[in-house]
Amino acid sequence: MKIAVPVANGRLCLHFGHCSQFVIHEVDPAAKRTLRREYLTPPPHEPGVLPRWLHEKGVNAVIAGGMGQRAQQLFMENGVEVIVGAPDGDPDEIVAAYLSGNLKAGDNICDH
Repeated sequence: MKIAVPVANGRLCLHFGHCSQFVIHEVDPAAKRTLRREYLTPPPHEPGVLPRWLHEKGVNAVIAGGMGQRAQQLFMENGVEVIVGAPDGDPDEIVAAYLSGNLKAGDNICDH
């Protein structure tokens, strides 16, 4: 399973489309641990580009602070789980919390 987390300055970027990189965690859900992580620089942000790009990278889930409704819809159409409202923090800790079922997601901070 692959989980993508948008980051800026090494921390969760609260707005999905404004991140400088994505950390792609390849995880073992049964063991609840990251096997490998990869930092990728996304293509320029335009409507629909990032969901397609991450789907092509084999991502199964995206954890973000905020994400527009259109991006969420595009992910869901491709079978990619979307978790919004994640708190600011270290992407490794966020993924670990997700895998253990302890991720406290709040409101989607994106209003478009």
